[in-house]
Amino acid sequence: MDRQDVVWQGASLVRTFVNEVRGGVPYGADQIAVMLRVLDACGLPVQRFADLGCGSGVLARAVLASHPTAQAALVDFSEPMMTEARRELSNHRPAPRFVVGDLAQPAWSDAVRDLAPFDAIVSGYAIHHLQHERKRALYGEIFDLLAPGGMFLNVEHVASVTAWIESVSDELMIDSIFEFHRQRGGEKSRQQVADEFVHRPDKAANILAPVEEQCGWLRGIGFVDVDCFFKAFELAVFGGRKPQV
Repeated sequence: MDRQDVVWQGASLVRTFVNEVRGGVPYGADQIAVMLRVLDACGLPVQRFADLGCGSGVLARAVLASHPTAQAALVDFSEPMMTEARRELSNHRPAPRFVVGDLAQPAWSDAVRDLAPFDAIVSGYAIHHLQHERKRALYGEIFDLLAPGGMFLNVEHVASVTAWIESVSDELMIDSIFEFHRQRGGEKSRQQVADEFVHRPDKAANILAPVEEQCGWLRGIGFVDVDCFFKAFELAVFGGRKPQV
């Protein structure tokens, strides 16, 4: 099967996402705040963590702002995305490890295994590009790399239960991106933003699964305290902990 997510290896799409879309994701700051709150509630010092499908490093930067001495490993299969992440974190010490690795293949973990076990593993808007069977397998690989008590949190795009709910979710995204452009002095009309959203080149790369189903996968692997900690239509923060020995 041809992979649709290879569009993310293109520099033009990456620039568009980083500059024109990521900041317009609804409740983006709230999702990160929830992620950090759950991490802090675990009570496990975050000394080593990984950001999978790191993109421009948004989640890694948030974790490092709260845990500045942590050793970070950032993994993404898009070299243009890694370029953005390296630029954003070029001055951080200890220096993060940047790994160009494909989460669609189990070999991604080889380049970070020497840093394991991780106290936390996070991911943002990346795993939904994988086929469902591969999602489940990746969750198992994440479980194996976590320290006892370590937390996995996924800030993710998930499936709507019905087509009507999907349409409401799309309207929320369009309104939020339009407002983001407007506040930055952009001249695009809402209709232009809507047309670009509906016909976005990465749309075919989305392979969405319901959050309830994915939480079930995590429980089946052995994660505990599994929950969806935040959800607004198709935007969710969910995950779980590896049990203490």
